[in-house]
Amino acid sequence: MLSPDEWEAVRLTLGVAARAVGFGLPLAVAVAWLLARVRFVGRPLLITLVHLPLVVPPVVVGWLLLLVFGIRGPLGAALYDWFGVRLVFTTAGASLACAVMTFPIMVRAIRLSLEAVDPGLEQAARTLGAGRLDRLLTVTLPLAAPGILMGAVFAYAACLGEFGAVITFAANIPGQTQTLPLAIYAALQTPNGEAHAARLCLVSMLLAIAGLALSEWLGKRLNAVIGR
Repeated sequence: MLSPDEWEAVRLTLGVAARAVGFGLPLAVAVAWLLARVRFVGRPLLITLVHLPLVVPPVVVGWLLLLVFGIRGPLGAALYDWFGVRLVFTTAGASLACAVMTFPIMVRAIRLSLEAVDPGLEQAARTLGAGRLDRLLTVTLPLAAPGILMGAVFAYAACLGEFGAVITFAANIPGQTQTLPLAIYAALQTPNGEAHAARLCLVSMLLAIAGLALSEWLGKRLNAVIGR
């Protein structure tokens, strides 16, 4: 059985991951559509920036977030001065760090799904009088739904294990920013904390496995529905 503090870490982890995916998914769909459907100057640069969190250390991402969204950062100072919103060392900051780290995962999955959509179907809808927005909402996105859903679920599972960016930008504050990976790290730094860490590791692995299995199952179900 988990202690109240351990349950709090689990609850916080699930909430942080949900907010990260919830706020990041619409932007990921927009960016993926832009990369899949539009050719423009600077497209290679945008692709590089989108996928940068996949290839740089998470601690670097957290440090960059501190520079931009910290109290003295250009965006962080504006948010704090104008709206009284502080992201650094907060639960919202933990969600932001997870969203940035998993954003490339969602964009890549959604982009591949959009590129697999038959352009002839969109063209047929256009000849029937459907505008660009209508084609997007009624043809393109429904056909790309498996990739969108799988990208979101996989990103959610990845959020459950994010460590470096979260601890750098949001710190390790119990009840506020201490997600499961951070709680495991804190337990390992505590004398005789191996049993505590083992319980949290088991919960973390079970959640990750459940997320991946759900992603696979939902993807197959949606593909079957679209195929029919």
